Amino acid sequence: MSVRWTPAERIGHLGTSIFTEMTQLAERTGSINLGQGVPELASSPQILRHATQAIEAGRNQYPPATGLPELKEAVAAHRLARTGVAYRPQDEVLVTTGATEAVAAALLAFCDPGDEVVTFDPCYDAYPAGARIAGARVSPAALTVTPDGFALDLEALRAAVGPRARVLLLNSPHNPTGKVFTPEELADIAAVCQAHDLTVVTDEVYEHLVYDGGRHVSIASLPGMRERTLVISSAGKSLNVTGWKIGWACGPARLVAAVASTKQFLTYASGTPFQAAVAAMLSSGTEWVEGLRDDLEHNRNVLAQGLRKAGLGVFPGEGGYFLQVDVRSWGYESGTAFCRELPHRAGVVAVPTSAFYQSSDAPDWLVRFGFCKGQDVLQEAVQRLTAAAR
Repeated sequence: MSVRWTPAERIGHLGTSIFTEMTQLAERTGSINLGQGVPELASSPQILRHATQAIEAGRNQYPPATGLPELKEAVAAHRLARTGVAYRPQDEVLVTTGATEAVAAALLAFCDPGDEVVTFDPCYDAYPAGARIAGARVSPAALTVTPDGFALDLEALRAAVGPRARVLLLNSPHNPTGKVFTPEELADIAAVCQAHDLTVVTDEVYEHLVYDGGRHVSIASLPGMRERTLVISSAGKSLNVTGWKIGWACGPARLVAAVASTKQFLTYASGTPFQAAVAAMLSSGTEWVEGLRDDLEHNRNVLAQGLRKAGLGVFPGEGGYFLQVDVRSWGYESGTAFCRELPHRAGVVAVPTSAFYQSSDAPDWLVRFGFCKGQDVLQEAVQRLTAAAR
C-alpha cells in the first residue's frame, strides 16, 4: 500500500539550496570551495586545552538549561568590556546551541502567525527560514549598492515596516555583504524601531572580525535600545570553533526568558566541556582573537587583490568572512550562471548573492566569495582565477 505524504506547508520551501548545489559541484569537479563559510584556520591551542581539561575532569553531562554559570558570567563581562552594556548573568544571559538556534528561538518566541520580521536585503538565509517556521514572513529592506559598498536606505527601511511588523532582525558585521553598519546608520535604525515599537534581534557573531581599524558598535548600546534588544553572538566565529556550536543571547530578562522557554524544547542544553572552555577563553582576554582578525584581514587582502587581478570588481569587505564581487566584467549578467560555470572554467566555487535576496529586484550580477581558508588554498584559488581570466 502506498503512503501519501507531504511535508508541513511552512517548511515546503526548505528544499535543496544553492549552497548544497555548489558544494556538490565543488566535490564533483575537484574545485576549491570558496562558496561556504566553513573556516579552515587552526583553532587556538589554548581553547583546545581548556576543552580537553574539562572533558578529563568529568564535565560531560548536562549543564544547566540556561548555560554554565561561569560562561554566563564571562559573556556578561565580555559584553560590558566591549560595548559598555551591562547584563545580569543569572537572568539576562542565555547560552544557546550556536547563534542560529538563538535566532530561531527568538523568532519562535517573539512572533505570532502573520507577523512581519523586518530585515535587510540581502540577508543570511537562516533568517527567512526561521521566520517562516515561526509562521511569520520577512519584510525586506534592500541595502543600496554603491561603488563604495552597501549602504542603509532609510526610506526603504521605513517602507518595510508594515502594520504587522514586530521584530527587526539586524546583522552587523553583515553576511553576505561584509558591511559594518556605521554609528549613524545604527542611530537611524534605532529611531525607526522606537517609532514603531519594534523588538530588535541583532546577530553580532562577527563582532571581533572588523577590519582596517574599524570597530563594532552594538545597537543595544544606543540610547533607549537596551530594553528592546536581544543581542546574539557566539564562540564559533570569534574563537574559531564553529563545530562546537556555543552561542549566547543577552537582553532584558523578559526577552531572554521568552527565548529560554522556546530553546528548552529545541536542544535543552549543549556541550558542557565546550561551554567551560569558552568561558575560560573569554575570561583570558582577546589577544588570540585579535590575531585571528589580523589573519583574516590578510586573507581578505590576498583574495581581493587576486580577484581584481582577474578583472573582477570587488566591493569592500569591512568585516566577517566574505567579499562581494561584480562579475559583469567577465561577460556575465547572472551570478548564478557565473557560479555554475566557474568550477569548469577556473576550478573555483562561489555562491550567487541572489540566493540571499528576498526581493525580486535583486542585482543578479553579485557573487559571494569566502576568505576564511588557509593561505595556501587562497593563493591557489587566486592563481586559478587569474589564469582563467586570460
